Formats: sequence, structure tokens, C-alpha cells
Amino acid sequence: MAGVISHMNTFTIKDLENLSGIKAHTIRIWEQRYGLLSPQRSKTNIRHYSNVELKAILNIALLNKYGYKISRIDKMTPEEMQQKIAMLSQSEAQQEKLINDLVGAMVDANIDHFESLLEEHIRAKGVEKAILKTIFPFLEKVGILWLTNHINPAQEHLATNVIRQKLILGIEGLRMVPENRNPILLFLPEGEHHEVGLLFLHYLLKSRGHKVYYLGANVPLKDVEFIVNAKNIPVLFTHLTSVAPNFNFEKFTINAHNRMPDRRILISGLVAQQYTKKVPPSIHICKSLHEVMDFFGIPRSAE
Repeated sequence: MAGVISHMNTFTIKDLENLSGIKAHTIRIWEQRYGLLSPQRSKTNIRHYSNVELKAILNIALLNKYGYKISRIDKMTPEEMQQKIAMLSQSEAQQEKLINDLVGAMVDANIDHFESLLEEHIRAKGVEKAILKTIFPFLEKVGILWLTNHINPAQEHLATNVIRQKLILGIEGLRMVPENRNPILLFLPEGEHHEVGLLFLHYLLKSRGHKVYYLGANVPLKDVEFIVNAKNIPVLFTHLTSVAPNFNFEKFTINAHNRMPDRRILISGLVAQQYTKKVPPSIHICKSLHEVMDFFGIPRSAE
């Protein structure tokens, strides 16, 4: 299966830039001067890169970032590169290596390897640190691929469903903390099915004594309004990753405000970040996970 799916993936030089942090013009220079990558070219001479080359550039970028000159990397075999990466002592380097390995396992649809990497990391670091330091950066990279349609959605779903399972286990495993704070409702609107960001916030809030009403994915606003009024919930949160094509963000915010004008409605995620117009007074757009954590008084020490 992995071989069949992996051949479907071709990445542009822009994808490689976004994923590796290496500028496209630098990648081109490395190609021409050192022959580090061998892209296929379309009839219109546009470069296309395979899974193998994506994983190679991630490794090259990591070694280059942590002190290895490109002329030295050029002389290394793939096995030597892996050995050098394993020997990097900086914790940040090992964190980045893990994220790269997760990306590689996903694009190869090697879901057993993906899950074993994740399980080992959670055992070592705990759910919270694993998610903050590794899973969110990984999902940001996956988000780039998702938006440029250079990944088969099946691969993205395989990976995020593993993450989803780990988060649910983490939430279930929390010891009960006395609920001493205002209740919060978490939901995703109709057409949005990417639950991972929402589940992680559920974990953070529950672990800190909040009463959480979790409605989950694809929920009509009338149902959200019903629960909010029935339980007198002052704050709502939703996270928009990849909504349906017919989703209208402006219409959604106006409708949510009109139905619940006296509630605070927080919205995060890529869709919200890219919105530039003014929003109704009850709506608060969070540009990052840090902003969400700050709003709820979750200390940064959690990281």
C-alpha cells in the first residue's frame, strides 16, 4: 500500500521550501552545484519532487541548520546522514528530527511506524509536551500540504486519526480536578471535521479544572445555541482547519453573533488567521495556539 500511495505524491519546490525552511533559490543552487536532489520536470519545465527527495531535503536542512556545511553533507551517504542526525545533541534538533520522521512516515503511508514514533514520544514526554512541541508543528507542516493538494487526503486522515486516538486516551486518563472555573463549549461548525486542535484544547482545559462541553465536529449553530442556553455557557471555542468549499467565514461569524450576542466566541485556525475583515463584537480571533492558551489563563510553562 505504501508504495502505491507514495507514487501519487509529487511536491513542488515551494512545498519543499515550506516544509524544510530552505529558500527555493537555495534548493536550486544545491541541486545545480551538488546534485543533492534529482527532480522530475514537467513539459513546462516545472520541477516536481518525490517522497524520497522530500525526506532528503528535510535531513539536509536539519544537518545544515545545526552546523554541517553543505559541501560536507554532499559527501555523505543517506545512512551517514541518519547517523549524524542521531548524534545531534541539541534537544531542538531531536525534536525537529522527530517531526521530519513523522512527515516521512505519513507521506509513505507507513502508519505503523508513525504510530510507534508517536507512542514512544508520548511515553517519554507525556501527552501535553508531546502535543505542544511535536504534534502541532507537525500538523502545521501537514496543513501546508493539505492546502496545496500535494498529499492524498487518505494519508492525512490516517495520520491525524492516530493523533486523535492518543488525545482521547489522554483526556480519558486525566484525574478529575475540582471544577472551579467557568464552563466552556467546544465545537466545530458544519463542514469542519478536523478535531485534533479541539481535542487538545479539551485536554488542556479539563486538566486545569474547567468544565468542558464537547460537541465535536460538524455541528449546526442552532444546536450550539441550544446547549449554550440550556447550560448557560459564557465562552465558546472553535478551531477551523480545512472547512468545506461552500463555507462562508463572514456569514458564520455574523450568524454566531446574532444567535449568541452575549457570549464570547473564540475562533482559531488557518481559516480565521487568513480573514482580514472586521468581525462582530462577540467574536475574538486567535492567531495562534499561544493566544488561545493566554485567553484561558493556561501558563506557558505547560510547554
